[in-house]
Amino acid sequence: MDFARIPPDWPGRANMRRISARPHQWCVLEQGAGPVVLLLHGAGGASHSFRALLPLLAPHYRLIAPDLPGQGFTRAGARQRLGLDAMAEDLARLCAEQGWPVAAIIGHSAGAAVALRMAEIMAAPPRAVVGINAALGAFEGVAGFLFPLLAKVMALNPLVPRLFARLWGNEARVQSLLASTGSTLDAAGVAHYLALVRDPDHVEGTLGMMAQWKLDGLMARLPQLALPVLLIAGARDRAVPPQVSRDAVARMPGARYAELPGLGHLMHEEAADQTAALILPFLAAHTRADQRP
Repeated sequence: MDFARIPPDWPGRANMRRISARPHQWCVLEQGAGPVVLLLHGAGGASHSFRALLPLLAPHYRLIAPDLPGQGFTRAGARQRLGLDAMAEDLARLCAEQGWPVAAIIGHSAGAAVALRMAEIMAAPPRAVVGINAALGAFEGVAGFLFPLLAKVMALNPLVPRLFARLWGNEARVQSLLASTGSTLDAAGVAHYLALVRDPDHVEGTLGMMAQWKLDGLMARLPQLALPVLLIAGARDRAVPPQVSRDAVARMPGARYAELPGLGHLMHEEAADQTAALILPFLAAHTRADQRP
């Protein structure tokens, strides 16, 4: 794998590899042993967002965290395949070609929507899905107006990603953007997002995802999703308010809801121990964590 674009101190760098699976060149982080759990980050993130959660889950599970197409360090091979359905199809193909028996999927924000869509289409679907501040509705706050606006502009002007990276690629603006989600990250966490915002390719992939994002079909089918689902929300989330998860749980027969006080949209980075304390019992109940594949 070409590590030229990956900072030397990037979380999980030693456990990353590149996988070619049509149509993308995936960057995948793998750690741990046990039943396979797929980790899907949200829009604008990368596998690094699970850096604090990985060591808490890895003693029990084989964790596989790909960067989504066009984001992080995954190279998008087809820029028209950055929406929900296409992304889920391409991830399902990646899992099938690699022979990963996915027992569960954990998705953050938009990654939770991708996880639920994968559960619908995979030949061997996961036994459970966990959503962390699941983006199963419209984004609010800064993300609510900034991302869709830039995504539409980008469709008309391909220079927008470079302009965005230049204008927003400073620590003060990234801190402001992160604070608007209701979360507070340490200096290292801010630095990782700053590195992503300064990367025009990552910005282009993120805006492309937002431009192609359509939830209507998935939302209409939520009552048909009978697999066990746990949606965890941070009470201070200002990007995807907790009510979004509550409403989604009410529509899924096998879903349950949990809420953590004092945490925002990036709660798995703020308080990984509290997040893991909810996830681990749920996974153990549905993935037979005592057995090793």
